[in-house]
Amino acid sequence: MMEIGRLPNPRAAQALVDYLRGQGVSCRIQQAEHGVIVSVEREQDYSRAKAEFDHFISHPYDAKYLQASWEHGDMHAGLDYGAPALALFSRFLTGAGPVTLLVFALCILVYGAMQLGLGQQTYSLLSFFGAVSNGHAEVWRLFTPTLMHFSLMHISFNLLWWWYLGGKIETRLGTGPLLLLLLVAGTLPNLAQYLLTGPNFGGLSGVVYAVAGYTWVMGIKKPQAGIGLPPAYMGFMLLWMLLGFFDVLGMSMANGAHLAGLVIGLGQGWLDSRKP
Repeated sequence: MMEIGRLPNPRAAQALVDYLRGQGVSCRIQQAEHGVIVSVEREQDYSRAKAEFDHFISHPYDAKYLQASWEHGDMHAGLDYGAPALALFSRFLTGAGPVTLLVFALCILVYGAMQLGLGQQTYSLLSFFGAVSNGHAEVWRLFTPTLMHFSLMHISFNLLWWWYLGGKIETRLGTGPLLLLLLVAGTLPNLAQYLLTGPNFGGLSGVVYAVAGYTWVMGIKKPQAGIGLPPAYMGFMLLWMLLGFFDVLGMSMANGAHLAGLVIGLGQGWLDSRKP
């Protein structure tokens, strides 16, 4: 047995195995601590199966996999998919990496503190220079406004995109590219927003626009990396930013942070797409 890869979703793994079985490649699925392991039984099938696995990672909804499940599916595969809630939580964990999950948790903790009577103390500690303090030695204030959110819609929108796009970058390309995006897009857009509106702002949206721009560029310039953002999704993000600039949504939006984050993501995506 030779392992060709691991997948977080047993159902997806079964679709791949069904397709390979139809191509004459014998594979097996084994339960792992997180997700499943896909292995080939014959050494001579390894290269072919590994190439198909890589294609499946980039195109999991290809119609040929669904068709294979109908034609070659095994109703007695013996996989335990577990309770739906447990499967959803497992998908949440395996769809992201440590940096994605850490930032997700920090944003929820900060939002929880602000909703439980510690709003003033939390804002005093994390807000940008000049909001409540002029202590220039407090360098964390360059970044910490990124962790603050002021409404349920605000944090839900940002964390959904952060998990989806940040998790995709981290699980496919590694922690390094995402961490660099987080640090740069979590500070420079805050400076841009400060210059536009002053120190009273917060939110992860500058970073969200950075990971959106990064994912979109990588999908176009380097599709073999296995990440990308559909044009409709990118169009929605651009429309949302445009509406914010024209103030037609009736809410305060960090437009400077959005634009600066997008530029940073596009730039880093272009640079990383040129790397071998």
